[in-house]
Order: sequence, then structure tokens, then C-alpha cells
Amino acid sequence: MDSGEASASNRRQHDRIDVSWDVDCETDDTFLYASIKNVSELGIFVLTREPLDIGTRVMLRFSPPGTETPFDLQGTVQWVNPVRVLSENRNPGMGILFVDITPDDRERLVAMVRTIAYVRDPSN
Repeated sequence: MDSGEASASNRRQHDRIDVSWDVDCETDDTFLYASIKNVSELGIFVLTREPLDIGTRVMLRFSPPGTETPFDLQGTVQWVNPVRVLSENRNPGMGILFVDITPDDRERLVAMVRTIAYVRDPSN
């Protein structure tokens, strides 16, 4: 299985694709209904005013349009963009790295991300 560990140098090698999908984020003691702002082959950015703490392990469930089977993936909160009370922050939320992803789920995820990127590429 893929541990999900990503070095700083390869995190940005994977294109982020802007999306607007619903996601359920669940921990042992928290259930958070939020939105995915962008997705890559390595993880997602979850738009929420209630981000979880860095290092929190979370179960993610989301169904991109056109998929028959939802994704049920484990992730770890890698960074947080907190709500800032005295300044405008249009993107509060958290970056989540996929961890312990099965080869089948990895293949489905990569195919989905590449399809979206291809469809949106103006040179096609």
C-alpha cells in the first residue's frame, strides 16, 4: 500500500484541479460535511471554516460527478488555512494528503484527475 508520504518537491508535480464537490470528513469523534475546492493525485483541499488539527487522520467520502462508486479514502491533515477574524480569508480550510490508498483506488483517482484535466485543457 502507498503510505501517502510526499516530499515537498513532488507535492507540486501533481496538478491541482479546481472542483466543487461535497465531502464527508469523519474522525473518531467528529463528522464534518464540507466542500472539496481542489483535488490532485495526492490529496484534496477541503474548504471549511472548521478545519481539523494538523496531523488528524480522517476518513473521506466523496462522489465526483459521473462516478458510480464513491471514493472512501483515508487522509491526514497536512496544513490548515485558518479563519482569520480580523482579515478577509476567502479560502479557510485544510490540505489533506491521501494515505494508505489501495492500488485500485489510486488508479481510479489518477484516471479521474487526468480526465478532468484533459477535458478542461483548452488545447484539446
